[in-house]
Parts: sequence; C-alpha cells; structure tokens
Amino acid sequence: MELNAINLLEKAVQEGASDVFIVAGLPVSMRLQGAIVKIGEDRLLPDDTASVISQIYEMAGGRPLDTLNEYGDDDFSFAIPGLSRFRVSAYKQRSTLSIVIRIITFSLPDPGQLGIPEKIIDFAKFPKGLVLITGAAGSGKSTSLACIIDYINRHYDKHIITLEDPLEYLHRHNRSIVSQREINVDTESYVTALRAALRQSPNVILLGEMRDYETIQVAMTAAETGHLIFSTLHTIGAANTIDRIIDVFPPNQQHQIAVQLSMVLQAVVSQQLVPSVNGTMVPAFEIMTVTPAIRNMIRDNKIPQLDGIIYSSASADMISMDTSLLNLYKAKRITAETALDFATHPDMLKKRL
Repeated sequence: MELNAINLLEKAVQEGASDVFIVAGLPVSMRLQGAIVKIGEDRLLPDDTASVISQIYEMAGGRPLDTLNEYGDDDFSFAIPGLSRFRVSAYKQRSTLSIVIRIITFSLPDPGQLGIPEKIIDFAKFPKGLVLITGAAGSGKSTSLACIIDYINRHYDKHIITLEDPLEYLHRHNRSIVSQREINVDTESYVTALRAALRQSPNVILLGEMRDYETIQVAMTAAETGHLIFSTLHTIGAANTIDRIIDVFPPNQQHQIAVQLSMVLQAVVSQQLVPSVNGTMVPAFEIMTVTPAIRNMIRDNKIPQLDGIIYSSASADMISMDTSLLNLYKAKRITAETALDFATHPDMLKKRL
C-alpha cells in the first residue's frame, strides 16, 4: 500500500493529534486526547514504513538517512509552511524502520478554553524567583508553561530564553524577544545552555526539565540573582516536589539547599488530565503560592505539613488537587467516580462529595 506522508501529516493536524506512529506490523496510529487510535485496518509492511520515512526525510530538506541506518536512531525537526512544525524520532525496531512524529502547532493554546486558571497565568507577573509546574508525563505541563510565556511575550518588554527538549510550541517575538533553544539540536545539554543563558541578558528563563542536581543548583542560583525561572518536575503534589529537589543533593548539602529553596521558590503547581463526561480530557490543578509561613516550613524541614495547609486553605492562592476535582464535579464536567479515582485523599473527598 502506497502511503503519502504529506496527506498523513495533514490529517493528523486536522484531527488535532499530538503524535503519529508509523511502525511495521500495525496500521498508522495517532495519539488523540491521550489515547492511541488506529487509522484504518491495513497493517504496514516494512516497505511501507521505509517509503514513508524516506518521504519525510525528503521533506526535511533532503536529510540523508545515514545516521538512522548506521546508529538505528535519528532525531530532527522540520516545518511545513502553513501546516505545522514536526519533531521526528526515527528508529529501527526488529530490523525495520519506524518513526514517531510529534506535532508542534504554530498556534499557541488559549488558557481559557483549556481550563487553565487565571491564577497560574498570573505567575508571569513575578519579578524573579522559581516557579515549578509538576505532574506526570503527558499531563499538560508544557501547555501551561507555553500560556505563561505567551502572556509575558504579549505584555512585557523582556528577553525570554526557553531551553526545551523538544520544542513543543513556537513563540513569535512580540513585545518581548523570545530565544528558543532545543537541547541536542542548538545546544549540548540543559546545564550547558542554562549557564550560557545567564550571560545572554535574560529576564525570564524556561527550563524544560530539572533533571539532575547540577541543573537544579544553577537554576536556583539564577533565581537568586534576579531572574524569573520556570521549570518542570515529574512529581505530584507540592510536598513531594520540594522533597524531590532536596533529596537530589548529598546529605551534607540538604539543609543549605532547603534554605536556598525557601528564599527563591514562588509557586508550585501540580496538574493532571482527567477524563470529562463528554470524552475529552480536562485539567485539574493543585496550586501552592509560597507565603512567609510556607518559606519557614521549607527552611525548618517541616515539609509534610504543607499538604495540610493547602488542603485547609480557602484562598485562590492555595487550591488542593481534591478541591480542584470537587469544583470540576460541581460544574458537572467530571463524574464522582473520576474525582475519586484521581483524588489525593479519596476518603476525605468522598465525604465532601
């Protein structure tokens, strides 16, 4: 069966897919709303996948297949004007060629339509410090960050540097200058790019992920010296996030890091995508804005008490995950069963429901 790569990509963009999978032995598949959906019944043969992959390499400026054939892996990105930008990971599996294509849309998301609270977008107004957006892979962290960066770009005269792997949204220069750097394409690693960024007169730095203690240390120092740093961690909940950061360091440094973190941290958001009553996914958020009382708790290593403060708070600056789920249930957007499935404290939420 002769597959046309451009038709496949056009269909994926029209359907709103986030990824396209072209793997021998399976029909062409797309990731839609978090679920993998097969397109048609025809299983791809090795020749089919090889044909599509060679078409895609042709679209990427006639890129040679040497790296893929020699090493079995190849990553690159390319754009089709008027359609979208694509991040490609081609690889060999069981001696056949396969490819996963991530769709990077030119249009930026609208936080109102996605259900991202205004409070999160307001984190763009911090003059300096560290803001962390946390959650499992695929929970929408990059989308929330893109909305915050877009707000800064439209409202402030700043230099924004984004360090990402891969670039998921493209920002055009507006009131701000936006420099977007892709790890392994434009620079060697997060820590190298972050150190260099501090010499590039930034006001705001978006750090795609804090992977190791060296990156975390440079990020905290940057936040201390007057920069506004946004980053992500694969943690759920503010207390877990703070524990994770401190635990990355050797025991003899942990107290010093807790003190430093207590001074620079401005907010922690934890998010997850939950299935709504109409079959789409809606985000639920835990928000912790750092107050003087919370700074003292982080410094004095009373981190387990943070959950209780967030849970019992009535202000918009502090929302527990369970309160967020309860609000979605009251708005008839999710079922009671879904709320309990995704709750941090299901027993307590059950009483509130």
